[in-house]
Amino acid sequence: MPETRRILLDGVVTTVTREADELVLGDGRRVAAAKAVHLPPCVPMKIICVHLNYASRRDQFGHPGTATPTYFHKPTSCLNSHGGAVVKPENCQYLNLEGEVGIVIGRTARHVPPERAAEYIAGYTIANDFGLHDFRDTDAGSMLRVKGSDTLGSVGPGLVTDWDFRGKSIRTLVNDDVVQEDTTDGMIWDMHYLVADLARLITLEPGDLILSGTPANSRPVDIADRVTVEVEGLGRLTNHIVAGPPVPDYAGAMPTDSEHVRGVAYGTGVPA
Repeated sequence: MPETRRILLDGVVTTVTREADELVLGDGRRVAAAKAVHLPPCVPMKIICVHLNYASRRDQFGHPGTATPTYFHKPTSCLNSHGGAVVKPENCQYLNLEGEVGIVIGRTARHVPPERAAEYIAGYTIANDFGLHDFRDTDAGSMLRVKGSDTLGSVGPGLVTDWDFRGKSIRTLVNDDVVQEDTTDGMIWDMHYLVADLARLITLEPGDLILSGTPANSRPVDIADRVTVEVEGLGRLTNHIVAGPPVPDYAGAMPTDSEHVRGVAYGTGVPA
């Protein structure tokens, strides 16, 4: 399946095509994929994420679910890429992983029925929708700081076209141990439905990114952990966790450690 990537080469943002373990430039030069400095494979104007879209995750929380999808935004400033460092502030405990599939919009979409949604999708990528649940008490309902803090939107490594999303395995590993595992058939609303639903009211522009939800067993990660999301046909997205300075206390709410926060972080409570 065709795959393009965006890398930083000699200080220049460059789009390349992947051929096995090499990345090929338009002028024929080749770069080893393992040595490349990756960038997010798309440049979105908006990142829209769906809540609780895997049956396994609903079941884990004992959540009754909703009849139709609900969504939240991640700001584009949170974008990260394959090989990038994810920052865990010193005074936060609950930085959770969430492996998922990203849908990249290819052309302007408005009032698109599900049966035509594929025409508006440029391709698919892997995402890790990291969340800082220490702010869950104060951001319930908005998820702005929980999911939108800098570095928490990892995407990549490439954009794959002509990928059939049905029946594909998805799993997340921490230091080579599998912690999430499911298939895309576990999704409640598929990729085409999500595009059609959003485009009823929101114009989707080329490059926009829709994160399609994560399976059960999102869990907290810690400093020096290596986190990899594998999706059949899309490859592997790897990030590492680094320590960051504490969240300053000169304004706003501070991180909390409550029964609700722990329940969401460990999948034992119902998210608000």
